[in-house]
Amino acid sequence: MNSYGLSGKEERPLTPQDPKPKKPFSRRGFMQGVGAGASAVGLVATADEAQAQSNVKSQGPAAVPVTLNINGKALKANVEPRETLLDTLRNQLDHTGAKRVCDRGTCGACTVIVDGKVQYSCTVLAIDAQGRQIQTIESLTAGGKVHPIVPAFVNNDAQQCGYCTPGFVMAAKGFLDRNPNPTYDQVKEGLGGNLCRCGTYVGVRKAVLEAAKALRAGNNVKGAVNA
Repeated sequence: MNSYGLSGKEERPLTPQDPKPKKPFSRRGFMQGVGAGASAVGLVATADEAQAQSNVKSQGPAAVPVTLNINGKALKANVEPRETLLDTLRNQLDHTGAKRVCDRGTCGACTVIVDGKVQYSCTVLAIDAQGRQIQTIESLTAGGKVHPIVPAFVNNDAQQCGYCTPGFVMAAKGFLDRNPNPTYDQVKEGLGGNLCRCGTYVGVRKAVLEAAKALRAGNNVKGAVNA
């Protein structure tokens, strides 16, 4: 060993029989390996997606026939695949209770109940609503009787211009179906997806509490679907 800690022996050149030295680990090599693996996985996923899409039956762009279950009745219409449930209800099926206000799934004026869940009808395609149970505000006066939520809105001055009222009524109906004995704060939170530009929120919440009390007393509606 010399003063530099190196061996004084000269290193002999490698021969073909000597094992090949291992390459040192590098960040570039690691990233190249990861990238190659990810690309392979991506190609497999893309192929699977393409196969799945090839098995899907396309519809449109022309109008196609659909059958929608509205308030317990099978109603037929011809709709373009891009047409929303809201527009189909209003323009073809003469169910104009749900209002077209924001048309962006923001205000809640178009609220309906689909398979027991409150939904904005402007965000549901009509062709996707086939085979589902759809309930609109028109159902709340079916059979000659009125659901308690309707007179409760009147009793508590829960409407002014009226654009948001049908959506609030249906949101309240769906809320009471899930929570028949709510507190004021629960009502406030439960109807948070609906907006009122006139600011009648206090009246709406009181109306829901009044309707809940009437429902618990047995004043249910024979004619309302899922009531």
